[in-house]
Amino acid sequence: MVTQAVRELRRRETTGERIAWRLLRARRCEGLKFRRQVAIENCIVDFYCFERRLAVELDGSIHSQPSQRRRDRLKDQFLARLGIRVLRLPNGLAMQAPEEFVARIRKAAREIMAKACK
Repeated sequence: MVTQAVRELRRRETTGERIAWRLLRARRCEGLKFRRQVAIENCIVDFYCFERRLAVELDGSIHSQPSQRRRDRLKDQFLARLGIRVLRLPNGLAMQAPEEFVARIRKAAREIMAKACK
């Protein structure tokens, strides 16, 4: 069931996801390997870096609705319990400011490493 959902999400990617994937794939961001539409237990995250345990979620306008915000919060809490940091970015950021998109991911990845080294 989750595998089917992942495949469908990959086929129906948004423009923001397509551009974000171009920026992240092939170790283009800090040399980190990201995968797209990754199933983690019963959750699917937009992009995931296993080595840093960093999930990147692109949030479109639907994420401002109270019911969706609640689901997002529960998902983030669940992933945090698994030791995964979730970085939520606006869906349009990769399209409108690709340098800022990558910079935020780099910053999160560095913060995770700094925390792990303490």
